Amino acid sequence: MLDIKYIREHSAIVQQAAKHKGIDINIEQLLLVDDQRRSVQKKLDDLRAEQGRANQAIAQAVAEDKATRIATMRTLADTIKILEQEFQTVDQLFEQLMYQVPNVPANTVPIGADASANVELSTVGQPPVFSFTPLDHLTLGKQLKLIDAERGVKVAGSRAYYLTGRGAQLELALMCYGLDFLRARGFTQLATPLMAAGEFFYGTGHFPWNENETFKALDKDREYYLIGSAEITLCAYHAHETLQQAELPKRYTAWTPCFRTEVGSYGKDTKGLYRVRQFNKVEQVMLCVNDDTSAMQLFEELMRNAEDFLQSLELPYRVMELCTGDMGAGQKYKRDIETWMPSRQSYGETHSCSWLGDFQARRLNLRYRVAGKTNYCQTLNNTLVASPRMLIPLLENHQHADGSVQLPAVLHKYMNGLTVLKPE
Repeated sequence: MLDIKYIREHSAIVQQAAKHKGIDINIEQLLLVDDQRRSVQKKLDDLRAEQGRANQAIAQAVAEDKATRIATMRTLADTIKILEQEFQTVDQLFEQLMYQVPNVPANTVPIGADASANVELSTVGQPPVFSFTPLDHLTLGKQLKLIDAERGVKVAGSRAYYLTGRGAQLELALMCYGLDFLRARGFTQLATPLMAAGEFFYGTGHFPWNENETFKALDKDREYYLIGSAEITLCAYHAHETLQQAELPKRYTAWTPCFRTEVGSYGKDTKGLYRVRQFNKVEQVMLCVNDDTSAMQLFEELMRNAEDFLQSLELPYRVMELCTGDMGAGQKYKRDIETWMPSRQSYGETHSCSWLGDFQARRLNLRYRVAGKTNYCQTLNNTLVASPRMLIPLLENHQHADGSVQLPAVLHKYMNGLTVLKPE
Protein backbone atom coordinates (compact mmCIF):
# COMPACT_ATOMS: atom_id res chain seq x y z
CA MET A 1 0.00 0.00 0.00
CA LEU A 2 1.22 3.47 -0.83
CA ASP A 3 0.98 6.42 1.54
CA ILE A 4 -2.06 8.54 0.61
CA LYS A 5 0.09 11.63 1.02
CA TYR A 6 2.51 10.26 -1.57
CA ILE A 7 -0.39 9.42 -3.89
CA ARG A 8 -1.79 12.92 -3.54
CA GLU A 9 1.57 14.57 -4.23
CA HIS A 10 2.51 12.21 -7.08
CA SER A 11 -0.89 11.32 -8.54
CA ALA A 12 0.29 11.41 -12.17
CA ILE A 13 3.21 9.07 -11.41
CA VAL A 14 0.95 6.63 -9.55
CA GLN A 15 -1.64 6.67 -12.34
CA GLN A 16 1.06 6.04 -14.92
CA ALA A 17 2.48 3.18 -12.85
CA ALA A 18 -0.95 1.54 -12.76
CA LYS A 19 -1.25 1.94 -16.53
CA HIS A 20 2.17 0.41 -17.12
CA LYS A 21 1.25 -2.54 -14.89
CA GLY A 22 -2.06 -3.03 -16.67
CA ILE A 23 -4.10 -2.28 -13.55
CA ASP A 24 -7.41 -0.43 -13.87
CA ILE A 25 -7.59 2.15 -11.08
CA ASN A 26 -8.76 5.77 -11.24
CA ILE A 27 -6.48 7.79 -8.96
CA GLU A 28 -8.59 10.92 -9.38
CA GLN A 29 -11.61 9.04 -8.04
CA LEU A 30 -9.53 7.81 -5.09
CA LEU A 31 -8.49 11.38 -4.24
CA LEU A 32 -12.09 12.61 -4.46
CA VAL A 33 -13.16 9.87 -2.05
CA ASP A 34 -10.29 10.86 0.25
CA ASP A 35 -11.44 14.50 0.12
CA GLN A 36 -14.94 13.38 1.08
CA ARG A 37 -13.58 11.17 3.87
CA ARG A 38 -11.47 13.99 5.31
CA SER A 39 -14.38 16.42 5.06
CA VAL A 40 -16.70 14.10 7.01
CA GLN A 41 -13.91 13.43 9.52
CA LYS A 42 -13.45 17.18 10.12
CA LYS A 43 -17.19 17.65 10.66
CA LEU A 44 -17.16 14.77 13.12
CA ASP A 45 -14.17 16.19 14.99
CA ASP A 46 -15.85 19.62 15.20
CA LEU A 47 -19.16 18.18 16.40
CA ARG A 48 -17.46 15.95 18.98
CA ALA A 49 -15.58 18.95 20.30
CA GLU A 50 -18.89 20.85 20.46
CA GLN A 51 -20.43 17.86 22.22
CA GLY A 52 -17.68 17.95 24.81
CA ARG A 53 -18.25 21.66 25.45
CA ALA A 54 -22.00 21.09 25.67
CA ASN A 55 -21.53 18.36 28.28
CA GLN A 56 -19.52 20.76 30.41
CA ALA A 57 -22.17 23.45 29.96
CA ILE A 58 -24.95 21.09 31.08
CA ALA A 59 -22.99 20.19 34.20
CA GLN A 60 -22.66 23.88 35.07
CA ALA A 61 -26.12 25.04 33.95
CA VAL A 62 -28.87 26.12 36.33
CA ALA A 63 -31.89 23.85 36.54
CA GLU A 64 -34.19 25.89 34.25
CA ASP A 65 -31.59 25.80 31.39
CA LYS A 66 -30.72 22.12 31.61
CA ALA A 67 -33.73 20.77 29.72
CA THR A 68 -33.04 23.02 26.73
CA ARG A 69 -29.36 22.16 26.72
CA ILE A 70 -30.10 18.41 26.98
CA ALA A 71 -32.49 18.63 24.00
CA THR A 72 -29.78 20.39 21.99
CA MET A 73 -27.30 17.71 23.05
CA ARG A 74 -29.61 14.95 21.81
CA THR A 75 -29.94 16.65 18.43
CA LEU A 76 -26.16 16.94 18.30
CA ALA A 77 -25.74 13.26 19.19
CA ASP A 78 -28.18 12.25 16.44
CA THR A 79 -26.22 14.31 13.90
CA ILE A 80 -22.96 12.71 15.04
CA LYS A 81 -24.48 9.23 14.66
CA ILE A 82 -25.54 10.00 11.08
CA LEU A 83 -22.09 11.37 10.25
CA GLU A 84 -20.40 8.32 11.80
CA GLN A 85 -22.40 6.07 9.50
CA GLU A 86 -21.51 8.28 6.54
CA PHE A 87 -17.84 8.18 7.50
CA GLN A 88 -17.91 4.39 7.84
CA THR A 89 -19.31 4.07 4.31
CA VAL A 90 -16.85 6.44 2.69
CA ASP A 91 -13.93 5.06 4.71
CA GLN A 92 -14.70 1.52 3.53
CA LEU A 93 -14.75 2.74 -0.07
CA PHE A 94 -11.46 4.56 0.50
CA GLU A 95 -9.84 1.43 1.92
CA GLN A 96 -11.16 -0.68 -0.96
CA LEU A 97 -9.67 1.74 -3.51
CA MET A 98 -6.37 2.03 -1.63
CA TYR A 99 -5.93 -1.76 -1.75
CA GLN A 100 -6.22 -1.58 -5.55
CA VAL A 101 -3.39 0.92 -6.02
CA PRO A 102 -0.22 -0.85 -7.22
CA ASN A 103 3.32 -0.08 -6.19
CA VAL A 104 5.36 2.33 -8.30
CA PRO A 105 8.18 0.53 -10.16
CA ALA A 106 11.77 1.63 -9.71
CA ASN A 107 13.05 3.99 -12.40
CA THR A 108 15.23 1.27 -13.92
CA VAL A 109 12.36 -1.13 -14.64
CA PRO A 110 11.75 -1.66 -18.39
CA ILE A 111 8.38 -0.43 -19.64
CA GLY A 112 6.34 -3.11 -21.39
CA ALA A 113 2.99 -4.84 -21.49
CA ASP A 114 4.11 -8.46 -21.13
CA ALA A 115 7.04 -10.88 -20.94
CA SER A 116 8.18 -9.98 -24.44
CA ALA A 117 9.59 -6.74 -22.98
CA ASN A 118 11.65 -8.49 -20.29
CA VAL A 119 15.41 -8.03 -20.54
CA GLU A 120 17.96 -10.84 -20.38
CA LEU A 121 20.74 -9.86 -17.98
CA SER A 122 22.93 -12.95 -18.03
CA THR A 123 23.17 -16.64 -18.85
CA VAL A 124 25.07 -19.17 -16.76
CA GLY A 125 26.06 -22.62 -18.03
CA GLN A 126 25.43 -24.17 -21.42
CA PRO A 127 22.35 -26.20 -22.34
CA PRO A 128 23.42 -29.82 -22.88
CA VAL A 129 23.98 -31.14 -26.40
CA PHE A 130 22.70 -34.72 -26.58
CA SER A 131 23.98 -37.40 -28.96
CA PHE A 132 20.55 -39.04 -28.70
CA THR A 133 16.94 -37.90 -28.74
CA PRO A 134 16.32 -36.70 -25.17
CA LEU A 135 13.17 -37.67 -23.31
CA ASP A 136 10.84 -35.26 -21.56
CA HIS A 137 10.42 -35.42 -17.79
CA LEU A 138 7.08 -37.25 -17.95
CA THR A 139 8.52 -40.03 -20.08
CA LEU A 140 11.61 -40.23 -17.89
CA GLY A 141 9.44 -40.14 -14.79
CA LYS A 142 7.28 -42.98 -16.04
CA GLN A 143 10.20 -45.17 -17.12
CA LEU A 144 12.03 -44.55 -13.84
CA LYS A 145 8.80 -44.98 -11.83
CA LEU A 146 9.11 -41.47 -10.38
CA ILE A 147 5.88 -39.83 -11.62
CA ASP A 148 2.31 -41.11 -12.00
CA ALA A 149 0.25 -38.36 -13.64
CA GLU A 150 -2.64 -40.61 -14.69
CA ARG A 151 -3.55 -41.65 -11.16
CA GLY A 152 -3.07 -38.06 -9.99
CA VAL A 153 -5.71 -36.88 -12.45
CA LYS A 154 -7.98 -39.76 -11.42
CA VAL A 155 -7.84 -38.72 -7.78
CA ALA A 156 -7.62 -34.90 -7.90
CA GLY A 157 -8.46 -33.79 -11.44
CA SER A 158 -6.41 -31.89 -13.98
CA ARG A 159 -2.87 -30.72 -13.11
CA ALA A 160 -2.65 -33.30 -10.31
CA TYR A 161 0.08 -35.93 -10.00
CA TYR A 162 1.73 -38.49 -7.75
CA LEU A 163 5.46 -38.66 -7.13
CA THR A 164 6.30 -42.29 -6.46
CA GLY A 165 9.24 -44.17 -5.00
CA ARG A 166 12.48 -42.42 -5.89
CA GLY A 167 10.50 -39.47 -7.25
CA ALA A 168 9.05 -38.72 -3.83
CA GLN A 169 12.49 -39.26 -2.31
CA LEU A 170 14.09 -36.89 -4.83
CA GLU A 171 11.60 -34.13 -4.07
CA LEU A 172 12.26 -34.54 -0.34
CA ALA A 173 16.01 -34.42 -1.05
CA LEU A 174 15.60 -31.09 -2.85
CA MET A 175 13.59 -29.61 0.01
CA CYS A 176 15.98 -30.80 2.73
CA TYR A 177 19.02 -29.65 0.78
CA GLY A 178 17.36 -26.27 0.23
CA LEU A 179 16.70 -25.78 3.93
CA ASP A 180 20.24 -26.81 4.90
CA PHE A 181 21.55 -24.45 2.21
CA LEU A 182 19.70 -21.43 3.63
CA ARG A 183 20.30 -22.23 7.30
CA ALA A 184 24.04 -22.26 6.52
CA ARG A 185 23.58 -18.72 5.16
CA GLY A 186 21.97 -17.34 8.29
CA PHE A 187 18.28 -17.94 7.64
CA THR A 188 15.89 -18.85 10.44
CA GLN A 189 13.57 -21.67 9.47
CA LEU A 190 9.88 -21.45 10.38
CA ALA A 191 7.16 -24.06 10.02
CA THR A 192 4.21 -21.88 9.06
CA PRO A 193 0.44 -22.39 8.75
CA LEU A 194 -0.70 -23.53 5.31
CA MET A 195 -3.68 -21.20 5.41
CA ALA A 196 -4.20 -17.63 6.49
CA ALA A 197 -6.99 -15.13 6.96
CA GLY A 198 -7.82 -12.91 4.01
CA GLU A 199 -6.32 -9.82 5.65
CA PHE A 200 -2.84 -11.30 5.24
CA PHE A 201 -3.40 -11.99 1.55
CA TYR A 202 -4.38 -8.34 1.23
CA GLY A 203 -1.46 -7.46 3.48
CA THR A 204 1.09 -9.10 1.19
CA GLY A 205 -0.53 -7.72 -1.96
CA HIS A 206 -1.82 -11.07 -3.26
CA PHE A 207 -5.38 -9.76 -2.92
CA PRO A 208 -7.30 -8.22 -4.58
CA TRP A 209 -5.42 -9.09 -7.76
CA ASN A 210 -4.92 -12.85 -7.36
CA GLU A 211 -7.96 -13.83 -5.33
CA ASN A 212 -9.29 -16.05 -8.14
CA GLU A 213 -6.00 -17.99 -8.04
CA THR A 214 -6.47 -18.90 -4.38
CA PHE A 215 -8.29 -21.84 -2.81
CA LYS A 216 -10.74 -20.86 -0.07
CA ALA A 217 -11.15 -22.85 3.16
CA LEU A 218 -14.39 -22.12 5.02
CA ASP A 219 -14.66 -22.04 8.80
CA LYS A 220 -17.88 -21.44 10.71
CA ASP A 221 -16.73 -18.01 11.87
CA ARG A 222 -14.16 -16.87 9.33
CA GLU A 223 -12.84 -17.39 5.81
CA TYR A 224 -9.32 -18.69 5.33
CA TYR A 225 -7.29 -19.24 2.18
CA LEU A 226 -4.64 -21.83 1.30
CA ILE A 227 -1.27 -20.21 0.69
CA GLY A 228 0.31 -20.16 -2.76
CA SER A 229 3.65 -19.25 -1.20
CA ALA A 230 5.19 -19.12 2.28
CA GLU A 231 5.84 -15.46 1.47
CA ILE A 232 2.35 -14.78 2.86
CA THR A 233 2.81 -16.45 6.24
CA LEU A 234 6.46 -15.41 6.63
CA CYS A 235 5.67 -11.73 6.04
CA ALA A 236 2.59 -11.96 8.26
CA TYR A 237 4.64 -13.40 11.13
CA HIS A 238 5.42 -9.88 12.43
CA ALA A 239 2.22 -8.17 11.23
CA HIS A 240 1.03 -5.39 13.56
CA GLU A 241 4.35 -5.48 15.41
CA THR A 242 7.10 -2.92 15.95
CA LEU A 243 10.58 -4.41 15.79
CA GLN A 244 13.83 -2.84 16.93
CA GLN A 245 16.22 -1.66 14.23
CA ALA A 246 18.98 -3.82 15.74
CA GLU A 247 16.88 -6.91 14.91
CA LEU A 248 16.98 -6.16 11.19
CA PRO A 249 17.47 -7.57 8.70
CA LYS A 250 15.37 -10.65 9.39
CA ARG A 251 16.09 -13.66 7.17
CA TYR A 252 13.33 -16.27 7.19
CA THR A 253 12.76 -19.46 5.26
CA ALA A 254 10.04 -22.09 5.21
CA TRP A 255 9.26 -25.27 3.34
CA THR A 256 5.54 -25.52 2.67
CA PRO A 257 3.07 -27.16 0.36
CA CYS A 258 1.58 -24.44 -1.85
CA PHE A 259 -1.78 -24.29 -3.63
CA ARG A 260 -2.92 -22.32 -6.68
CA THR A 261 -6.11 -22.79 -8.66
CA GLU A 262 -4.41 -21.95 -12.00
CA VAL A 263 -7.79 -20.74 -13.28
CA GLY A 264 -6.06 -18.05 -15.31
CA SER A 265 -3.95 -20.58 -17.21
CA TYR A 266 -6.69 -22.57 -18.94
CA GLY A 267 -5.18 -24.47 -21.88
CA LYS A 268 -1.65 -23.37 -20.93
CA ASP A 269 1.14 -25.82 -20.01
CA THR A 270 -1.40 -28.61 -19.54
CA LYS A 271 1.11 -31.42 -20.10
CA GLY A 272 3.70 -32.27 -17.50
CA LEU A 273 4.65 -30.78 -14.16
CA TYR A 274 5.36 -27.19 -15.15
CA ARG A 275 2.03 -25.73 -14.04
CA VAL A 276 0.29 -27.65 -11.27
CA ARG A 277 -2.18 -26.79 -8.52
CA GLN A 278 -0.22 -28.21 -5.60
CA PHE A 279 3.54 -28.11 -5.13
CA ASN A 280 6.26 -27.82 -2.49
CA LYS A 281 8.52 -24.82 -2.14
CA VAL A 282 11.36 -23.51 -0.01
CA GLU A 283 10.91 -19.75 0.14
CA GLN A 284 13.28 -17.04 1.35
CA VAL A 285 11.92 -13.78 2.82
CA MET A 286 13.76 -10.77 4.22
CA LEU A 287 12.61 -7.80 6.32
CA CYS A 288 14.91 -4.77 6.48
CA VAL A 289 15.12 -1.09 7.31
CA ASN A 290 13.38 1.40 5.06
CA ASP A 291 16.41 2.23 2.95
CA ASP A 292 16.52 1.45 -0.77
CA THR A 293 20.28 0.96 -0.89
CA SER A 294 20.19 -1.59 1.94
CA ALA A 295 17.20 -3.32 0.38
CA MET A 296 18.91 -3.73 -3.00
CA GLN A 297 21.98 -5.21 -1.33
CA LEU A 298 19.71 -7.83 0.23
CA PHE A 299 17.98 -8.33 -3.12
CA GLU A 300 21.35 -9.26 -4.62
CA GLU A 301 21.93 -11.62 -1.70
CA LEU A 302 18.64 -13.38 -2.44
CA MET A 303 19.65 -13.66 -6.08
CA ARG A 304 23.06 -15.09 -5.18
CA ASN A 305 21.42 -17.72 -3.00
CA ALA A 306 19.20 -18.90 -5.85
CA GLU A 307 21.99 -18.80 -8.43
CA ASP A 308 24.45 -20.62 -6.19
CA PHE A 309 21.80 -23.24 -5.50
CA LEU A 310 21.16 -23.80 -9.21
CA GLN A 311 24.87 -23.97 -9.95
CA SER A 312 25.29 -26.60 -7.25
CA LEU A 313 22.63 -28.64 -9.08
CA GLU A 314 24.68 -28.21 -12.28
CA LEU A 315 21.81 -26.61 -14.18
CA PRO A 316 22.08 -23.94 -16.91
CA TYR A 317 19.91 -20.85 -16.45
CA ARG A 318 19.42 -17.22 -17.39
CA VAL A 319 18.48 -14.12 -15.37
CA MET A 320 15.68 -11.90 -16.63
CA GLU A 321 14.81 -8.36 -15.56
CA LEU A 322 11.02 -8.10 -15.63
CA CYS A 323 9.14 -5.27 -17.28
CA THR A 324 6.28 -3.31 -15.71
CA GLY A 325 3.53 -5.43 -17.25
CA ASP A 326 5.01 -8.73 -16.09
CA MET A 327 6.19 -7.90 -12.58
CA GLY A 328 3.02 -7.90 -10.49
CA ALA A 329 1.17 -5.20 -8.61
CA GLY A 330 3.26 -5.05 -5.44
CA GLN A 331 6.80 -5.16 -6.78
CA LYS A 332 9.13 -2.20 -7.21
CA TYR A 333 11.69 -4.37 -8.97
CA LYS A 334 11.74 -8.02 -9.99
CA ARG A 335 14.00 -10.56 -11.63
CA ASP A 336 13.18 -14.09 -12.68
CA ILE A 337 15.60 -16.96 -13.02
CA GLU A 338 14.70 -19.28 -15.87
CA THR A 339 16.29 -22.74 -16.00
CA TRP A 340 16.92 -24.61 -19.25
CA MET A 341 14.29 -27.28 -19.96
CA PRO A 342 15.24 -29.47 -22.94
CA SER A 343 11.69 -30.71 -23.62
CA ARG A 344 10.53 -27.12 -24.06
CA GLN A 345 13.67 -26.17 -26.01
CA SER A 346 13.66 -23.01 -23.93
CA TYR A 347 14.22 -21.62 -20.47
CA GLY A 348 11.36 -21.93 -17.98
CA GLU A 349 10.81 -19.73 -14.92
CA THR A 350 11.88 -21.42 -11.68
CA HIS A 351 12.60 -18.44 -9.38
CA SER A 352 11.08 -15.00 -8.85
CA CYS A 353 13.02 -12.43 -6.81
CA SER A 354 10.99 -9.41 -5.68
CA TRP A 355 11.73 -6.12 -3.94
CA LEU A 356 8.52 -4.56 -2.64
CA GLY A 357 9.79 -1.54 -0.72
CA ASP A 358 7.44 -0.77 2.17
CA PHE A 359 4.35 -1.73 0.13
CA GLN A 360 3.64 -4.92 2.09
CA ALA A 361 4.77 -3.49 5.43
CA ARG A 362 2.24 -0.64 5.23
CA ARG A 363 -0.56 -3.09 4.48
CA LEU A 364 0.62 -5.40 7.29
CA ASN A 365 1.37 -2.56 9.73
CA LEU A 366 4.91 -3.92 10.13
CA ARG A 367 7.26 -1.33 11.64
CA TYR A 368 10.59 -0.92 13.37
CA ARG A 369 11.75 1.59 15.96
CA VAL A 370 14.82 3.78 15.55
CA ALA A 371 15.88 6.75 17.69
CA GLY A 372 12.50 6.86 19.42
CA LYS A 373 10.58 6.98 16.13
CA THR A 374 8.91 4.26 14.09
CA ASN A 375 9.14 3.56 10.38
CA TYR A 376 7.80 0.89 8.07
CA CYS A 377 10.05 -2.04 7.16
CA GLN A 378 10.84 -3.06 3.62
CA THR A 379 10.27 -6.63 2.40
CA LEU A 380 11.90 -8.89 -0.19
CA ASN A 381 11.39 -12.48 -1.26
CA ASN A 382 12.70 -15.11 -3.63
CA THR A 383 12.16 -18.77 -4.34
CA LEU A 384 15.01 -21.12 -3.49
CA VAL A 385 13.50 -24.30 -4.89
CA ALA A 386 9.99 -25.29 -6.00
CA SER A 387 9.00 -28.84 -6.87
CA PRO A 388 7.85 -30.54 -8.99
CA ARG A 389 8.82 -27.78 -11.44
CA MET A 390 12.50 -28.14 -10.49
CA LEU A 391 12.28 -31.84 -11.35
CA ILE A 392 11.83 -30.88 -15.02
CA PRO A 393 15.34 -29.47 -15.59
CA LEU A 394 16.89 -31.81 -13.04
CA LEU A 395 15.71 -34.94 -14.85
CA GLU A 396 15.93 -33.65 -18.42
CA ASN A 397 19.37 -32.02 -18.29
CA HIS A 398 21.05 -34.92 -16.50
CA GLN A 399 19.64 -37.82 -18.54
CA HIS A 400 21.71 -40.41 -20.41
CA ALA A 401 21.02 -42.39 -23.58
CA ASP A 402 20.02 -45.49 -21.59
CA GLY A 403 17.21 -43.56 -19.85
CA SER A 404 19.10 -43.15 -16.57
CA VAL A 405 19.54 -39.82 -14.80
CA GLN A 406 22.74 -38.73 -13.07
CA LEU A 407 22.08 -37.01 -9.75
CA PRO A 408 24.11 -33.91 -8.80
CA ALA A 409 26.73 -34.63 -6.14
CA VAL A 410 25.08 -32.30 -3.59
CA LEU A 411 22.00 -34.55 -3.51
CA HIS A 412 23.78 -37.87 -2.98
CA LYS A 413 23.69 -37.78 0.80
CA TYR A 414 20.00 -36.80 0.76
CA MET A 415 19.33 -39.82 -1.49
CA ASN A 416 21.04 -42.23 0.93
CA GLY A 417 24.10 -42.45 -1.31
CA LEU A 418 22.19 -43.04 -4.54
CA THR A 419 24.03 -41.37 -7.45
CA VAL A 420 22.09 -42.50 -10.52
CA LEU A 421 18.41 -43.14 -11.17
CA LYS A 422 18.10 -46.18 -13.44
CA PRO A 423 15.17 -47.88 -15.15
CA GLU A 424 14.08 -50.94 -13.20
